[in-house]
Amino acid sequence: MLSVKDLNVYYGVIQALKGISFHLDQGEVVALIGANGAGKSTTLKTISGIMHPREGSIVFNGEDITSKPAQDIVKMGIVHVPEGRKIFARMTVLENLYMGAFTVNDKAQINRDIQQMFERFPRLAERKNQLGGTLSGGEQQMLTIARGLMSHPKLLLLDEPSMGLAPLLVEQIFEIIQTINEQGTTILLVEQNAQMALAVSNRAYVIETGSITIEGNGDDLLKNDSVVKAYLGA
Repeated sequence: MLSVKDLNVYYGVIQALKGISFHLDQGEVVALIGANGAGKSTTLKTISGIMHPREGSIVFNGEDITSKPAQDIVKMGIVHVPEGRKIFARMTVLENLYMGAFTVNDKAQINRDIQQMFERFPRLAERKNQLGGTLSGGEQQMLTIARGLMSHPKLLLLDEPSMGLAPLLVEQIFEIIQTINEQGTTILLVEQNAQMALAVSNRAYVIETGSITIEGNGDDLLKNDSVVKAYLGA
């Protein structure tokens, strides 16, 4: 579904990604793990068109999207759920969901999708007329994911979905991620909680200072000595 080849990305003169290559197959959950500043978020921003590489290519479902603008990439089916729960704080929960559906022209379909989001996230239904900025951290994360799902993504890019959440909420968010995947959405997951990320992933890549250093299936990386020592607290 997605092929990233020899991606080189810079912030000014500083090289953030150094020739990384990886792929996703349809239906997978693939995790990118690594320390802060390793290049994980930059990778997602480059795939979604927020940034553009100096060299390399990104191909999605057979089409080169390397230089496409972000709005075109969304319309093709790639949705980026950013780090930090960037909701519209002064809009209600309902209004945030409508914003997520800007690529959908069928009003009846949008209303059906909103009902589906409320069934999937009952907490959001209870707070549908509440301003997004007044929600708890966990509720804001649910809203961010729900807003992303409103445009029917084929590939969902999730950046640090568990950041700053209590352990019980982290478990709930990862259960939601698994459900979304089981219902047919391919997921590229960037996550500091390596233990949880690897547990739900088919495959994973470790990024260190802009380069991919280790790759394998999730179960194998949970047992990899280097990964255990660096990211799993052992």
